[in-house]
Amino acid sequence: MTKFTNKIEFWIFIFFLIRMIGITAPPLEIGHNWRQVTGLMVARNFLEVDANILLPRIDDNQSKSGIIGMEFPSLNYVYYCISEIFGYTHWYGRLINLFVSSIGLVFFSKIIRRFFNHKIVLVSTLFLLCSIWFSFSRKMMPDTYCISLMFIGLYYGIKHLDQGKIINISLYILFTSLAILSKIPAGIYFALLIPMIFSDFSRTRKIMIFSATLIPISLTYLWYFLWNPYLSKTYDVWYNSGKSLPEGFNEIISHLNLVFKNFYFNSFSGYIIFVFFLFGLFQIIKHRNKFLIYSISALSAVFMIYIFKSGFFFYHHSYYIIPFVPIMALIAGYCIAHIKKRWIFISCIVIGLSESILNQQHDFFIKESEKYKLELESIANLVSAKNELIAINGNGNPQQLYLTHRKGWICNDSQITDELFIENIQKKGCRYIFINKQSCNKSINKKIVFSNENYTVYDINTLANQTKGTK
Repeated sequence: MTKFTNKIEFWIFIFFLIRMIGITAPPLEIGHNWRQVTGLMVARNFLEVDANILLPRIDDNQSKSGIIGMEFPSLNYVYYCISEIFGYTHWYGRLINLFVSSIGLVFFSKIIRRFFNHKIVLVSTLFLLCSIWFSFSRKMMPDTYCISLMFIGLYYGIKHLDQGKIINISLYILFTSLAILSKIPAGIYFALLIPMIFSDFSRTRKIMIFSATLIPISLTYLWYFLWNPYLSKTYDVWYNSGKSLPEGFNEIISHLNLVFKNFYFNSFSGYIIFVFFLFGLFQIIKHRNKFLIYSISALSAVFMIYIFKSGFFFYHHSYYIIPFVPIMALIAGYCIAHIKKRWIFISCIVIGLSESILNQQHDFFIKESEKYKLELESIANLVSAKNELIAINGNGNPQQLYLTHRKGWICNDSQITDELFIENIQKKGCRYIFINKQSCNKSINKKIVFSNENYTVYDINTLANQTKGTK
C-alpha cells in the first residue's frame, strides 16, 4: 500500500466523500424513511413549536400536543440549533450524522490501535466503513451516531486509565452520557470495562472509571424509565419500552432465521465479510487471545440481553444489529490481517468491500416513483392554513404527513373512507383528508378541494355537492 492508502484517516475521508452522494435528498428512500421523518418532525418542531429538549414532539398528534417519550433527542437538537442559524431543510440531519459517524470511526481506530497492530486496525476500520454503517451513517437516525459518541467516550476512558487527568474522565462522562442517552444499545460497550478489572491499570483509576460510569447509567435511567413513562402517561402517546425478557425470548426463538439474517447478511450487507468474521473467531480461540476472548464474551452477553429485550423489533429492523457490527468488523479484520501473502490480503479486502458497497448503493438514490410525494406541501398550502389539522392515508408511515408540513392523523386505507372514523376525527378538529390515489383510489362523500393524478383532498366539513354555509 502507498503512504496515503495505508492511513486510516485517508479512507475515512474517502468514504465520507462517497457518502456525500445524494446527501441533500429528501427522506424518500424506501428503507426506513418512516424512522427518519420521525426524527425530522422532532427537529422541526423544536424550531417551530417549542425548543424545550425535554419535550420532543411529532406531527401525528391526533389533535393533541404530539409530545412523546423517545430516545434523548440530542441529534435532533443539534439539527434544530443549525436550523436556527441557516433555516430548516430536510438534509441537515444526514450531514450531521455523517460527520459524527466519521469522527466516531477515527476514535474506533484509535481505541483498537491501543491494543492491536496497524494492519488489524486498518482492515477492521475498512470493514466497518463498508458495513451497514455505510448507509445508515447518512440517515437522520441516531444508531451510528450514538455508537460514535460511545467510541469517543471510551477513548477518553482508556486515556484516563493510561494517564489519569480530570479532563479525560470528564470527557468520558460527557460522551458516554450523550451516547447512551441518544440510544440505550450504545451502553453495551460498558461491558468492555469488565476485562479492565483484571488488567494492570492503576487501582485508583479503575475505581474512578467505574464510579464515573454510574453517571451516564443514572441519567439514562432517569430519561428512559422515569421521564419517558411520565410523558407517555401525561400526553397519552404510546411509548416503546421494549419487551419483557420472557416475551422477547419467545419472539426471538420463534424467528431465529430472521435473527440470524441480521448477523450473516444485514451486518455487512453481504456474506463475505461475515465469513471472515467466523474465521476470525476461530483464530482468536486458536491464538488464545485472552483479551479478545474476555472482551467479546462480555459484550456478547450484554448484547444477547438486548436482543431478548428487543424481541420482534430486533429481527424486524436491520439497524438493530448496528451496535454489534464494530466488534464483528474487528474480528473479521483480525482474521484478514493475519494473511501473509499480499495479493490474497488485498484481494480479500477488495472483494469484501465491493460486495457490501454494491449491495447498499441503491440507498443513495431516490426512485422516480417516490418523487410525486414532494408535491404534498405545495398542495397543502393551496387548500389549508398551517394550523389546520389533516388526515392522510400513510398506513402507519408518517412520511407523507411530514411532507405536508401539517399535523394530524396517519390513517390506513380502510380508515380513510370509513364514515365513523371521519366523523370522529372531524369532532377532534380535523379539517381535510388527503387520499393518496397510489394506495387507495376510493372517494368519500365530502367536497373535493383539490385533485390530481396522485392525490385528492377533501374538506370534511362540507358534503359533496354542498356549498359551505348551507345545512
